Amino acid sequence: MQLSEREQEALARNVENAIAEDIGSGDINAELIPAGQKGTARIIARQEFVLAGRPWAQASFLHFAPNAQMQWCANDGETVQANSVLLEISAHSRALLSAERTALNFLQTLSGTATTTAHYVRLIAHTKTKLLDTRKTLPGLRDAQKYAVRCGGGFNHRIGLFDAFLLKENHIAAAGSIRAAVYAARELYPNRFLQVEVETRAQLEECLSLGVPRVLLDNFSPEQTAELVRFVAGRMELESSGGIDEQSLIAYAEVGVDFISIGSLTKHLRAVDLSMRMVTTYS
Repeated sequence: MQLSEREQEALARNVENAIAEDIGSGDINAELIPAGQKGTARIIARQEFVLAGRPWAQASFLHFAPNAQMQWCANDGETVQANSVLLEISAHSRALLSAERTALNFLQTLSGTATTTAHYVRLIAHTKTKLLDTRKTLPGLRDAQKYAVRCGGGFNHRIGLFDAFLLKENHIAAAGSIRAAVYAARELYPNRFLQVEVETRAQLEECLSLGVPRVLLDNFSPEQTAELVRFVAGRMELESSGGIDEQSLIAYAEVGVDFISIGSLTKHLRAVDLSMRMVTTYS
């Protein structure tokens, strides 16, 4: 899975911050191990999951052991079987132990995001609907989690408040109307993608008249959504959001909506079960 330049920068920042909070002034636990001792460790998968976070884990180990030898058994985006070896790594024992928790935290968290995403993607694979993430990410890990969503087969919505417009209820109220908000957005940044959140059919019709390329249907039922899909007939993109979960996802996708965005992909994640075990030590 390819990292963007922004994601590469985020990776370096993420790893630096994670190591700083874990190691602090120094790893006094690792000092129990002879400085010259080397070893080989394995990261074991305790469950089946979709892998994400390899670059973050690899950077964590290389921070302490630039010459570490690593043999990965899967690439990001691939399914890892339970009780299999994910990674075998050889380096100084102190380095392995100092990097262990940081590397596992990234792998467990990002693989949790990818695994949940892959499950949701499979549920709607028989439809044309694309699954999107949101800005509801763990603080400091937005780029990493959006990368993990792609590993799971999902698609990225806007990164933040700078790269696209999503005009919501409060923006519209502050601007005075949908029309005023849309005109202001186009005047300020005409090349930014523009989307408007709507709560009624009348608002959708106004957006259609203004040439808005995509609207977000906030808390519409599947039946209401189906009606709007027929009405729009491909003249704009429709995205459903608001309280959509595993139970209701299929119903929304099957009515033909273009996108479904779900915040729980990144905010309600469950970390996957991994562990690291030292298997050999040598001088």
